[in-house]
Amino acid sequence: MADMPGFGAMDPDDRGGQHEFRFPDDRAKAATPGPTPSQTVGPFFAYAMTPGAYGYPLREIHRSDMAGPDVAGMRITVEGQVFDANGQPVHDAMIELIQADSTGRYVAEPRNDGFTGFGRVGTGAQGPAEAGGDTRYLFRTVKPGATAPGHAPHLTLIVTMRGLLNHCITRVYFPEDAWADDPIVRQVPEARRHTLVAAALGASHYRFDIHMQGSRETVFFDI
Repeated sequence: MADMPGFGAMDPDDRGGQHEFRFPDDRAKAATPGPTPSQTVGPFFAYAMTPGAYGYPLREIHRSDMAGPDVAGMRITVEGQVFDANGQPVHDAMIELIQADSTGRYVAEPRNDGFTGFGRVGTGAQGPAEAGGDTRYLFRTVKPGATAPGHAPHLTLIVTMRGLLNHCITRVYFPEDAWADDPIVRQVPEARRHTLVAAALGASHYRFDIHMQGSRETVFFDI
């Protein structure tokens, strides 16, 4: 680090004025605008973004119950866990869901039925694994319709967690639909396509686990 004479010195009576805390070897540089670099995200985001999952007494900005009584469509529940490279459940991940409505339309502006097409939840909603919780994420919503001819209905999940410099994006297809014919699925190596398909737990109830690494690694998309 360059020498910074006087840096750190403080006058308790000083409440402003001119200060010369500058590197002596600095040079004028032209601005080079560009994207802000990504930063590691960790457990600290829970306090503001998914407070309810960790017991903070704060109002949720976005919820995991996405379909009120006025939203048309078949009600479904989607749950799952996030697993790290060692197969251990992750209790401080944030899962965001983006979807079309039951007619295949994404939300482009506020709607009278309250459907936003976006949900968010932390995987600590059922308690940390070391405390006996099952670390599930869980969304209650409506099943989306196909967004284009030949495309299978799907959900988009965004995963943010400790150790990631960038979030990961994947899709959830439903086992009863013709997901194998979806043009996006067909671009995925055949041996890995099954990682994009939820398992049916019952009527309108699905499970989709996310494996960040390892032999069961979920397919993530470079978007």
